[in-house]
Amino acid sequence: QLVESGGGLVQAGGSLRLSCAASTKYFRTFSMGWFRQAPGKEREFVAAIKWTDDTTYYVDSVKGRFAISRDNAKNRLFLQMNDLKPEDTAVYYCAASIGGYGSHNYFSTQTSYAYWGQGTQVTVSS
Repeated sequence: QLVESGGGLVQAGGSLRLSCAASTKYFRTFSMGWFRQAPGKEREFVAAIKWTDDTTYYVDSVKGRFAISRDNAKNRLFLQMNDLKPEDTAVYYCAASIGGYGSHNYFSTQTSYAYWGQGTQVTVSS
């Protein structure tokens, strides 16, 4: 089970830190990803981190502003979001993948993930 938290309302330029709690003792063997879905749009990839070597991947629109990280001891995934923009407004989902050796294309694809959280709303006002 994956449970996201940390969403909310923030002004443009502000920061939020999302958290995803995983209820499995095998968390360290899952690659993890963040996706988001804005109103009226399809869900899109945001960031991912591989379990094998902690390599990270990002969608171009968040590079330099967002940072994905994990704490295997606490079974938690994080997404630090800085310099938020109104276009970052969306429901953010964390997801878990058993894959560990793929490329950006693999980890940015939703079907690579077997487990999903319920999402947390992030709203950025202008």
